[in-house]
Amino acid sequence: MRLDRPVGSLLLLWPTLAALWLAADGTPQFHLIVVFTVGVLVMRAAGCVVNDLADRHLDPLVERTKERPLATGALNARQAFGLFVGLCLLASTLLIWLNAATRWMALAGLGVAVLYPFTKRWTHFPQAVLGVAFSWGILMAFTAVRKTVPADGWLLFLASFLWILAYDTLYAMVDRHDDLRAGIKSTAILLGSADRLVVGLLQAGALIGFALVGVLRGFGVLFSAGLVAILALFIHQHILIRKRERPQCLRAFLANSWVGLALFVATVLELNLPPL
Repeated sequence: MRLDRPVGSLLLLWPTLAALWLAADGTPQFHLIVVFTVGVLVMRAAGCVVNDLADRHLDPLVERTKERPLATGALNARQAFGLFVGLCLLASTLLIWLNAATRWMALAGLGVAVLYPFTKRWTHFPQAVLGVAFSWGILMAFTAVRKTVPADGWLLFLASFLWILAYDTLYAMVDRHDDLRAGIKSTAILLGSADRLVVGLLQAGALIGFALVGVLRGFGVLFSAGLVAILALFIHQHILIRKRERPQCLRAFLANSWVGLALFVATVLELNLPPL
């Protein structure tokens, strides 16, 4: 469930909470904060389990994943499937606190999450599927509050999608050589030497998307300061990956939890403090 590695949960949590604050104009109901926080943690764990189930024969071939429980035989597929079902049942108990539209959105999001680990076998764009899966909480946050997704919600979803596509490409750069040997497809393999350029373009698109959300909402200095922080973090990531070394690419990927935090904090401050 990767509970000892919370970065994945944080990458999912921060934009989801930012969307919840946006949807509620800065004052989300407490029960929704709890539901979405717990839901993120549980569904990220479930996603990790189904990913390991799908990749149990591939993970032993990849340096980063060869020690996972299913890859080593410490657990078997039946045990993992039981855990996945249990996590999904736990997540389903949260649905009683949500409206009908959001419940249907949750089921669709589960479908995307289950589909993701299998896509690396037949397309070079599993990172795009992950981008949809990890951005799905944004749409759910808006439907939970407003029963619909307005323009700024869709714009935040698109910006988040571009950001995730960028950082998961960084993650795929860590495994590129092993993935080639194992027959796994990824954007890092597809892009080759153009990887850093495309990551930069995706990050630029994400930053522009975040900025346009601020424009639509009439945000000012506080949100702009958050965008500057995100820009600085993106620049730092490109410094790290300039030689495409595995440890540095991994560090660049992990640094994206700070990007999400900057987005969330800037959103909350802009919505709850007097304009500067």
